[in-house]
Amino acid sequence: MSRRPQRRPVVELYERIVDAVRGGTYPPGSTLPSEPALAAALGVSRPALREALILLQEDGWISVRRGVGRTVSSGPTRRGLERLQPVESLLGEDVVKVRPLVRDIEEPTDLVMQHLPVPARCEVRFWESIVDVDGTAACLVEEWCVPDDALGAIDPGLPKVLEDAVAQPHTMLDAVVAADLRLPLTGTSTITATVLGRRRGTVFHRPPDTPVVLVTQVVSVERHPLLAAKYVLPSGAPTLVVRQSR
Repeated sequence: MSRRPQRRPVVELYERIVDAVRGGTYPPGSTLPSEPALAAALGVSRPALREALILLQEDGWISVRRGVGRTVSSGPTRRGLERLQPVESLLGEDVVKVRPLVRDIEEPTDLVMQHLPVPARCEVRFWESIVDVDGTAACLVEEWCVPDDALGAIDPGLPKVLEDAVAQPHTMLDAVVAADLRLPLTGTSTITATVLGRRRGTVFHRPPDTPVVLVTQVVSVERHPLLAAKYVLPSGAPTLVVRQSR
C-alpha cells in the first residue's frame, strides 16, 4: 500500500456539498437550489452534479420530494434489516458469476467515513464488482473495509484473506465468510429506491435514469465495523431474497 490514492471527482463534489451542509450554507431542513443554479454556484457540469446528488440521497444527506425538490435531511438515516449473507448467495450461488472491476486502495471519503470509523488520512481497500446471473449483469457491488491495522486487530488473518482474494471472483464479504475465521459477523442495512446515474449506467449499459434498488450495508464484528458495501440492483434484476428472524 505505497501508492498515493486519488479521490474520484464525483466524490470530491459530494464532499464539497457535505462541507456546505456542515458549514450552514445549506442547513438541515432547507431546500437545495435547482440543478442549474447549484451547478453554476459550484462551477461544475449538471451531469457531474447529478451523480453527486444521487450519492447524497443514497447516504441520507438529502431527500427528494415531488413538487418540493431536494431537501437537506435533519439527521442520518437509520440502518436495519437482513440476515447476513454474501450477495452471491442471495442471488443464487449456482447461477452467479462475480466479475472484478476495481481492486484498489484509496483515501477514505465522507461517503466512507459515514459508515466506517476510519481516520481521514489512511488507506482503505475499495472493491467494485459486477455480479452476473445467468450471463446478465444483475448487481453492482461497491465495498470498502477498514485499514489493514484495524483488520489485523479484529483477526490477524484478515489482511491476508483480502490480499489473497484480490484477483479472485468474489465479493469482499464472500471472501471473508469463505475464509471461515469463525468471526461473529453482524450486518445492518438500508434499502433505498434511486436511479443508476451516468457512471453506473455505463457499467450496466443502461440509461442513467434506470430505476434501481440500493442496499447499503455495514458489516461488524462485535460492534466493530469491518466493511461497508453498496449493492445496486437495477430494474429487471432477479428477486433478492431477504431473510429475517426475531
